[in-house]
Amino acid sequence: MDDNINRKWMIMAGGGLAMAAALGIWFWQSGSSSSAEATSEAARAAGIDAQEQKAIEGIVRNYILQNPEIIPEAVELLQDRQKASALDAVRDQIEKPFAGAAFAGNPDGDVTVVEFSDFNCPYCKQTERDIAKLIANDKNVKIVFRELPILSEASNDAALMALAAAKQGKYYAFHKTMFATGRPTPSTIEAAAKEVGLDMKAARAFIDSPEAKQEIQQNIAVAQQMRFTGTPSFVVGNQSEVGAVGYDGLKEMVAKARAAN
Repeated sequence: MDDNINRKWMIMAGGGLAMAAALGIWFWQSGSSSSAEATSEAARAAGIDAQEQKAIEGIVRNYILQNPEIIPEAVELLQDRQKASALDAVRDQIEKPFAGAAFAGNPDGDVTVVEFSDFNCPYCKQTERDIAKLIANDKNVKIVFRELPILSEASNDAALMALAAAKQGKYYAFHKTMFATGRPTPSTIEAAAKEVGLDMKAARAFIDSPEAKQEIQQNIAVAQQMRFTGTPSFVVGNQSEVGAVGYDGLKEMVAKARAAN
């Protein structure tokens, strides 16, 4: 390759590897005519003619074939960036506890763990113990709970009662009691509510309110935006995970978020 092509390659590649990764994703994902046109336009904008572009693409192709591991690495990096962008768009919304009460731990904690959960989910029940252990061992973490009732109608009924408990300042007590009581049914939901001392008349009135239904709908919308495919799902700093990560997993996510602050 002559010096002119080499210079243009360096401009286009940003040092080589970045361009190889980017074009690798392009070759791997589509190879569509629209992608090819976009690449040609970018080349022309950089002052690269068709012959030079062909030479550069040959170099990139050979590099990718010799180093195919850069493709999943680049895809993972792209997904992480997309995830961080999606988180930034909803962070203020999801880290603010509903009614100021749907949280546990230190209200001024330096790391906030957001959990999306369903009272009908056995993995969420398992996670309740992990959360309790986390806040017992880390006095500077805040857990914000978001209701994501996706498994059954009973899940939705329990979620609405949890929001009613939050309005009465008794969210976490209900959260723990509901999981301890058993799978949500009309009787277990009422039993948990009465055990934590909810004003049942006020709770039932709130459950029928637009505010309660809107909160559930907003949580579902955020979960869809974040591509959460189940419960529990977590957001900690710029990290998000779906599934029961366990105490050690939560502890590691908190440590990473704290180190990034």
